[in-house]
Amino acid sequence: MSEVFRNTVRIRFKHCDAAGIVFYPRYFEMLNDFIEDWFADGLDWPFDAMHGAGHAGVPTAELQCRFVAPSRLGDLLTRELRVTHVGRSSFAVDIRFAGPGDDTRMVVTQRLVCVDTRTMSPQVLPEAVRTAMGRFVAAAA
Repeated sequence: MSEVFRNTVRIRFKHCDAAGIVFYPRYFEMLNDFIEDWFADGLDWPFDAMHGAGHAGVPTAELQCRFVAPSRLGDLLTRELRVTHVGRSSFAVDIRFAGPGDDTRMVVTQRLVCVDTRTMSPQVLPEAVRTAMGRFVAAAA
């Protein structure tokens, strides 16, 4: 059985618009924070090591999202990540943000590419990272 990487984020005033709901670009900031958390806590390759001595980065190449329901100031959202594909230099994930009642707020499919930050050209994912990602590969339906 594959693992699901999870953590939570509290919706803060800075995330909300005048209507009191999350202003949609803020979800993308929370999404990037979540990817960074996964690399540090789930894959043991924190961004400071990746971007520093590793001269690597993982920019987003494709992003598809669907906003299902609004999130409001004070909500505690659970973020869940499953890996759907691991290639030579790229990988894809499905991410879900859920509200306190496990109601879906946003779903995302994202493809990221490992690059050499000095040239911004694709590079092979480190083997240890590929192996760690394997724990989160979603089971086939």
